[in-house]
Amino acid sequence: MPDAASPAAPHPDRPALDAAALTAAVAGSSALWRSVEVVEEIGSTNAELAARAAAGEPAGLVLVAEHQVTGRGRLDRSWTSPPRAGLTVSVLVRPDVPAARRAWLSLLTGVALAEAVAGVAGVRTSLKWPNDLLAADGSKLAGILAEGSGQAVVIGAGVNVSTRADELPDTGTSLELATGAPVDRAALLLAWLRAFETRYTRWVEVLGDPVVSGLARDYLAWCSTVGTTVTVTLPDGSTLDGVAEAVDWDGRLVVRTDGGVVELASGDVRHVRPRS
Repeated sequence: MPDAASPAAPHPDRPALDAAALTAAVAGSSALWRSVEVVEEIGSTNAELAARAAAGEPAGLVLVAEHQVTGRGRLDRSWTSPPRAGLTVSVLVRPDVPAARRAWLSLLTGVALAEAVAGVAGVRTSLKWPNDLLAADGSKLAGILAEGSGQAVVIGAGVNVSTRADELPDTGTSLELATGAPVDRAALLLAWLRAFETRYTRWVEVLGDPVVSGLARDYLAWCSTVGTTVTVTLPDGSTLDGVAEAVDWDGRLVVRTDGGVVELASGDVRHVRPRS
């Protein structure tokens, strides 16, 4: 997820989210979501929901932070955002699917987020395996982090909504920068929750099968990694060059190198970048 400076107070043009209105909008018609909680400031929404999951919190809770101060992405990279400039949200689910299939939850989340961004902001995006949402120019709009907690999975997403250029790293962008117009964070959150529920329900019904559920097909339609020549940086700093050929049954990236085919889980890589 992108790094940015964090001013002490929200900008007046960045309105707060209304937890009661959000809960009323989703809970009554949803078989998954129970309630939406909004906190003004928190260390990490993922860490908070993981603690609640360990204490027995049932599935269906949505936690949104107006300002997250110790947020992190994959491999414990830091993520911060100015108050109310982004959408910082974590959800708690308890999928009854084989453990190996749970890697698809990050990819499912990305597809639902791409659909929500297209529907609400009119922005065409792509998904970089395993967990980034990119604008058309390759700049990063959002990051996703899914973490297991026993039988539960906590999925966090951070989206740059109204973040200005001077609040972003060189590799980041925001929906307002992409559109040139304000984007309603509440509308974006509701669209994402509904898209996620539709896909999640179908995926769980077929025990996490990415093919039968249609998830694999739709992920590949959004993915900008598969089909390209990439350089993969491994945790020890070594690299692999090859062609990203597919995403396999367990959500791993399949890369054909000169030495053969390698299947990489998200935890096996530090970076995946287009090869120069």
